[in-house]
Amino acid sequence: MPSGQNLPYTPSVVFARARQIRAKQAYDAQFKQQRSLAQDAQRRQRQLAQDALKPGKTTKPVHPNCGIEVAYRCVLKKIIVKMNDSVLYWMSASFKANEPEVTELAQDALPATELRRSVRKLARRWQRKFNDAAPELATWFLQSVETRSSRALQNILKRGGWTVDFKMTTAQRDVMRAAINENVSLIKSIPSQYFTQIEGMVMRSVTTGRDLQQLTKDLKKQFKVTEHRATLIARDQNNKATAVLTRTRHLELGLTTAIWVHSGGGNHPRPSHVKAGRDKVEYNVRTGWYDPHEKKFIMPGELINCKCVSRAIIPGFS
Repeated sequence: MPSGQNLPYTPSVVFARARQIRAKQAYDAQFKQQRSLAQDAQRRQRQLAQDALKPGKTTKPVHPNCGIEVAYRCVLKKIIVKMNDSVLYWMSASFKANEPEVTELAQDALPATELRRSVRKLARRWQRKFNDAAPELATWFLQSVETRSSRALQNILKRGGWTVDFKMTTAQRDVMRAAINENVSLIKSIPSQYFTQIEGMVMRSVTTGRDLQQLTKDLKKQFKVTEHRATLIARDQNNKATAVLTRTRHLELGLTTAIWVHSGGGNHPRPSHVKAGRDKVEYNVRTGWYDPHEKKFIMPGELINCKCVSRAIIPGFS
């Protein structure tokens, strides 16, 4: 009988072989599972593509991006805070430098003229700052919205079986240019409206005895009003830009019919928009939907504070 060293299968060899067999079995089982999952995913993708190509199917809506809105709003508010702090400082200094003397000329117009000059000097300074910042800020904002809305629509179509590589077209450039110009005008209007109110407050303060404490309170109230307007601009422009850029992409893809989708948000929703969303009203993407309350054709997100969106109807293929 041969010795243990000459045996073809020692215990260690047998155990090693058993481990190899178990490892291969585990690998085969895992491979089969992964292949099954991949096949299931492919079947689901094919089914989605088939469903997407059926007449009457719709895309998911492209919603405005809250992150872009917040970033835009924060930049606007940061500039407004600096403007308001500057006004508070210089108005306080101007009031102290133009205290009326207790004489017969105490109500002389000269101090009032100096205060008005100080306000208008500040207005010109901050108008220049906003004018300089407006084009760059508006361009950044619209480019961010365009990139995000195009990517969102691209992903929506991809899940439906469409592979689309969006490029910046002439139509898209025209829409972007118009949106940027509107945005620039709104940014520039912030100091204009702000200082119109400030000058009136300063002059009223002069006529009521130069109450610096009351003027400071009025200035802080006006700051809140201006800050609220910046919030409205950021939200409204984000809604409008997303809607108009998505509409342009839909038309370029030949998607000419859409369903109105009410956002479901807001404290004071427009009844006509709520009804349109509930009735799933279809409208022509080129002309818009006729709003019976506004008595005109409009697009989702067009009216102030409108957060409505749309679902484009995918046409059937012969």
